[in-house]
Amino acid sequence: MINLFEDTIAAISTGVTNAGIGIVRISGDSSIAIADKIFRSKVSLKDARSHMVYYGHIYDNEDIVDEVLVTVFRAPRSYTREDVVEISSHGGSFVLNSILKLVYKNGARPAEPGEFTKRAFLSGRIDLSQAEAVMEIISSDSRRSLDNSQKQLNGILSDTIASIREEILSETAFIEAALDDPEHYDLDDAYNERISSKLQGWLKKLNDLIGTAENGRIIRDGIKTVIAGRPNVGKSSLLNLLAKEERAIVTDVAGTTRDIITEKIRLSDMVLAISDTAGIRESEDKVEAIGVERSLDEIRNAQLVLFVMDITSPLTDEDKSILSDVDISKTIFILNKSDKVADSEAAEDSLPTEYKNNAIIFSAKTGFGVDKLVEKIHDMYYSFDVDNDVDIFITNDRHVHLLKASYQSLSNVDKSIKQGITADFFTIDLMDAYTSLGLILGIEVEDDLVDKIFSEFCMGK
Repeated sequence: MINLFEDTIAAISTGVTNAGIGIVRISGDSSIAIADKIFRSKVSLKDARSHMVYYGHIYDNEDIVDEVLVTVFRAPRSYTREDVVEISSHGGSFVLNSILKLVYKNGARPAEPGEFTKRAFLSGRIDLSQAEAVMEIISSDSRRSLDNSQKQLNGILSDTIASIREEILSETAFIEAALDDPEHYDLDDAYNERISSKLQGWLKKLNDLIGTAENGRIIRDGIKTVIAGRPNVGKSSLLNLLAKEERAIVTDVAGTTRDIITEKIRLSDMVLAISDTAGIRESEDKVEAIGVERSLDEIRNAQLVLFVMDITSPLTDEDKSILSDVDISKTIFILNKSDKVADSEAAEDSLPTEYKNNAIIFSAKTGFGVDKLVEKIHDMYYSFDVDNDVDIFITNDRHVHLLKASYQSLSNVDKSIKQGITADFFTIDLMDAYTSLGLILGIEVEDDLVDKIFSEFCMGK
């Protein structure tokens, strides 16, 4: 096997905090030799079998640093396709850093963020889309996000892209061959019909993938949600209830919330990127007025608005004024403080008809209505299924951009066919589509883009 890298890297691959177990990972030609210098056991690591775990101790000269388990992964059967050693020690930050310093002292250098995965990509073990899936797995906030990222890591998207690229290349090669040898290859109407049929298939696959992007962003980032309403109706209490901790100050004084508080909250298997906004009202306080204006901007840009109303009082002019800025189709009306009224249903009946279907009787104090709220949000935003043959959602903005570029290039070919333009003009757009799809996989991708992508990874991965 050809070694792509001359140096050996190391990093702590688990959280640097006090925990039961921590892992120091080493990758490179010298990884086994370096670990063998500081590890003492009945077996020398130079003779260790791949994918086996060995018990022993880490030594700093004659001083024991920690009791450990060491796992050896010999190239190419490792994450990076290099020799890899993982030292599993007790998880205290001091002991982990002590072991890491010994590894550096004996010949390794500090790994850059994402460098282990970067080596896996550069060695051909995974393509760029799979490498990006690794980081999405690490940052997943829900089961659905994790499942989707696992599918991408397993190559479902890669295989689809590679298949389309192979077909595009085949057709391009045929056209070029026909231009060079027209006696044996015909670019006649029959050929146009054949490539047109293939084009429709490629366009449909790309369009299906692009069509999942909006739901893909919801899976990746959560629903951009705003809690809105006039002052002192229980907005901050609702945020604290959903977050299951005190995230906002709750008082009886109107205007307590001056700025926008944003929190990622998991409800069942859904994620809300939720903001508690300042109570919206006319105010001569300049700071509060700025908060109100920011709140209105958040409402206009939100995917979901949880509009909190006080069920103990009728709909006020302030409520109506705020609602003029709200898209009712993306709003759930929270009729809060139901614990203070005897007949909450009567209060609900007093709402305008257009609000009733999305209204929930609620109590941020007791938690009444939370189950209905979760059900309502799920029905509005999380009841979608994957509607394509690939069975995957596109969650990466880079992929969306390149899929759209490829779709546009193939659409240009389709237009050329319909306009009767000769086939020799097809190849430019076909190869543009081919190149765009290749960039998703990291084929002929520029080094600076690769560096940028992996710089956003966590340390030790």
